[in-house]
Amino acid sequence: MAYIDFVMKLHTRTRRNYVQRVVENDKAECATIAKQWGKDYWDGDRKYGYGGYTYDGRWSVVAGDIIKHYGLAAGDRILDVGCGKGFLLHEFTRIVPGIQIAGIDISRYGVENAKEEVKPFLKIGSCIKLPWPDQSFDFVVSLGCLHNLANYELWAALKEIERVGKKKKYVMVESYRNENEKANLLYWQLTCGSFYSPKEWEWFFEKAGYTGDYGCIFFE
Repeated sequence: MAYIDFVMKLHTRTRRNYVQRVVENDKAECATIAKQWGKDYWDGDRKYGYGGYTYDGRWSVVAGDIIKHYGLAAGDRILDVGCGKGFLLHEFTRIVPGIQIAGIDISRYGVENAKEEVKPFLKIGSCIKLPWPDQSFDFVVSLGCLHNLANYELWAALKEIERVGKKKKYVMVESYRNENEKANLLYWQLTCGSFYSPKEWEWFFEKAGYTGDYGCIFFE
């Protein structure tokens, strides 16, 4: 298992007012709506989630770095766990023609409003029970999904990722390195269910038998 950062350079492009989210809104109500994973979360008011999640090519650099690091090539089978609207998968197919993709997300709205080119390869479902046979994929990726789970769900999801994947796997989660980042995460998050430091995440990964790589985003 190795710690690899593919996402922080994209994450830090967005400016966030952490305290404003708590002071100006009913945080509990916003979180309740966000966890329905519907239109409000993806394309509604910013206080409920993304505030409009449309394709703009932002995931191209992340996909490119992942492809280069893991040596992904045409014919490889890739699974995105928590694929949302499929933007990352679209970038994989654009950069490496002939790559085979699949995605799964709990959000019906996200899948139904996915990028048209990848929509036929996406499923609506839970990451704690993946509908594919053992070792179906050459690479499994999950960005910004697993921290939304309770610990017992996280345990099941990691075992499922390990089961359907071969050697190459990568997950990215929200985390914190100090008290300031912990407070910012608590202020900003709407859907997070597992709050761990990087060392705690690594401990959990190892206990669950996950053998892939991982990275974190931090709310500085």
